[in-house]
Amino acid sequence: MGVPEIANRPESAPRDPGRVRRSPGRPAWSRRGILAALGAAVPALALSGCGGPAGATEGKDATPTGAAGAGATAKAQVKTPTVTVSPADGTKRADFTAPVVVSVADGTLSSVEVSGNDGSTLAGSFDDGRTRWTSAGNPYSGTKYTVTAKAEGAAEHTATFVTRSPGETFAGYFTPEANSTSGVGMPVSINFTQAVKDRAAVEKAITVTAEPAVEVVGHWFGNTRLDFRPARYWAAGTKITLSLRLRDVEGTDGVYGVQSKDVTFHIGRRQVSTVDLAKKTMTVERDGVALAGYPVSGGAADHTTWSGIMVISERFKETRMESSTVGLGDEYDIADVPHAQRLTTSGTFIHGNYWAAASVFGGSNTSHGCVGLHDTKGANDSSVPGYRFYESSMLGDVVVVENSGERTVEPSNGLNGWNLSWADWKAGSAL
Repeated sequence: MGVPEIANRPESAPRDPGRVRRSPGRPAWSRRGILAALGAAVPALALSGCGGPAGATEGKDATPTGAAGAGATAKAQVKTPTVTVSPADGTKRADFTAPVVVSVADGTLSSVEVSGNDGSTLAGSFDDGRTRWTSAGNPYSGTKYTVTAKAEGAAEHTATFVTRSPGETFAGYFTPEANSTSGVGMPVSINFTQAVKDRAAVEKAITVTAEPAVEVVGHWFGNTRLDFRPARYWAAGTKITLSLRLRDVEGTDGVYGVQSKDVTFHIGRRQVSTVDLAKKTMTVERDGVALAGYPVSGGAADHTTWSGIMVISERFKETRMESSTVGLGDEYDIADVPHAQRLTTSGTFIHGNYWAAASVFGGSNTSHGCVGLHDTKGANDSSVPGYRFYESSMLGDVVVVENSGERTVEPSNGLNGWNLSWADWKAGSAL
């Protein structure tokens, strides 16, 4: 239906349905314009009211409502990384025979540090996904450790634990002494305070290296002694390093080592002395040159001297020698034997002798098994062979005895492993 025309419109005025002429003092919209505007609004309202809630949801409200929902879902799905340490935080008697393990759930590890209250640290490595870190070695016994781990997107995680102390322990006492200088025949000899059952584990924990480099191999003499040597005598001037990593190594069931240390020794000049008891002489060679020759007296026919390669293992300016200590009853007891140098554990020495006539040396073999040189009582006469040989010698020097009428000395009797071939020596290694 039409809308009435506004009164008093001049007939000649052009009809302009798109505009309304404004009269002074009246609003810009005419009644028809207002109604037209209202009429135009009705369908919009109708569309708004009837055109569907679906249209409204999709057109205006869908985006913010959907974004909020997605954010809430994403927030619900994001999990904080959880770090776990083994041994667990607060453990008081943790095992020291297994590595430390740090793992993370719902994340990745960025760093792990493990430090002991003894100043030690444990190195380790991550798996390919950086969700697990494992220490390269086991923690030490009787030590408090602090583990600091960081996972991406999470706060730093700290844990502490204390490893238990071992029940029974063992140690290795070594020869030569730390920082000492020895002759070219000196092996590195280690005597253990407890019998070793797992020889391979113990030997693996001990290394001996030389500068200049040479292959060095261990050989077991029973279950309490392990010696190391190269195929031939050490080169003069060699630096030897003994590395003991016995701490927490289980030598036998429930018995653990206690040492972790490095020790260095040095080899001095090369001196090898050869005793020929058929000739009753000794020749001393120093660095390939003959240094001296001495008349000697060896063991008599009923007390022959061991033959073979022997190493000086102890030295005494004066010492007491008593026959009962070597199973010979009361045959002798001399309180002040001069310039005595031990060659075997069983009691063979090369020493000065002041109680025999000077003609005995170089003339006959009359001793109870030792090698004697002419000497004087008091051990202070620098002119006699006993004094001179003693002063020219050091621990680790080699003394070779030939033509004694006795069999070769056992390699374990003293530091005398040189009497084994290299193949036989290597066969005595647990590795």
